[in-house]
Amino acid sequence: MAGTAGTPGTPRVLRAMNDRAALDLLLEHGQLSRTRIGKLTGLSKPTASQLLARLEAAGLVLATGTTEGRPGPNAQLYEVNPAAGHAAGLDVTPQRIIAAVADITGRTVGRHELPTPGRRTGTPVVRQVTDALDGAVKAAGLTRGDIHRLVIGTPGAFDPTTGRLRYASHLPGWHSPTLLDELAAALPMPFEYENDVNLVALAEQRLGAARGHTDFVLLWNEEGLGAALVLGGRLHRGWTGGAGEVGFLPVPGTPLVRQVTKANSGGYQELAGSQAVPRLARELGIEDIPPGPYAEAAAALVSRAAETDDAAHRRLLQTYATRLATGLASLVSVLDPELVVLSGASLTSGGEALRALVQAELEELAASRPRLVVGDVREHPVLRGALESALATTRDEVFDTSR
Repeated sequence: MAGTAGTPGTPRVLRAMNDRAALDLLLEHGQLSRTRIGKLTGLSKPTASQLLARLEAAGLVLATGTTEGRPGPNAQLYEVNPAAGHAAGLDVTPQRIIAAVADITGRTVGRHELPTPGRRTGTPVVRQVTDALDGAVKAAGLTRGDIHRLVIGTPGAFDPTTGRLRYASHLPGWHSPTLLDELAAALPMPFEYENDVNLVALAEQRLGAARGHTDFVLLWNEEGLGAALVLGGRLHRGWTGGAGEVGFLPVPGTPLVRQVTKANSGGYQELAGSQAVPRLARELGIEDIPPGPYAEAAAALVSRAAETDDAAHRRLLQTYATRLATGLASLVSVLDPELVVLSGASLTSGGEALRALVQAELEELAASRPRLVVGDVREHPVLRGALESALATTRDEVFDTSR
């Protein structure tokens, strides 16, 4: 990626651009030889050699071995130094906080889960956050000072005009107007906060079903029903951070819910949220309702319905698909996205069977016809999105060799 005629910038800036291009290639491909890096970047062999020597001296790449089993002399291989930087992410729910630390290559090197049993806990939120983070940092064999950036994912969103968490009344202790200032005082590294479903969309865009897509909607259904909106390649958060809070959306087929923030629910949530699936199953005469939290019960029922060929389970899957498409029709009619990603266990557990039914129903209810896909990031997607967000900024800072 050498500079061309008309490219503005000093030699230092051009070197930094080439350095970053090489580092990104090493992140994408893993180990590469000098010759391969030169071909992929368009740099000459001497320039590629100088680049790698510079990055190795800066501690950003490591010489890791040589090629074997090929004609000619073995070539030195290089990779990004995993220890060049670390980032952390937190996934917050009313029941627990999961914290993880990743090295600069994206590999998770430490993880810790801290139970937070609702209103019964007497531990302040700031202490919960630092305890969860410290657990993951310790598991990684690091200290807080080794973490370049932290991203915290929560339900709802912090209103940028007030600093208070909105749309998440079920998250006790997180609604103080001074919470963000208290966290800033307690944490030694820069931190950001983001809506949990937005982070799932980021994970799918970076690693999963939405790779290469700049306009898509992600519909999430687990404890709550929500959406993330990616327009022109960027998350659309709305004026108060509430874009995508589709659980509050009034929809046909359910009574009109008023004072939705007090109820922490709305029409679409009541119609197609996870809590509606066990209730629907009982109405259809399905007696073997799985025990446990409703989100887990819903996922198990949807999975069984997708695999069981009897009338009651077929009806359950079809009715659930119609309910999901009812709310989606409003979203796609307004946004006209290229793609809709179905995520969260209450959606992904239905696999291709549920996806196909929702796609067919949506084509009956909306004029635009986006393609529906099932999300690929299944293991702690909120946490993965938080790490990806934190890593993006960390890499920009650590890989900037123009300074």
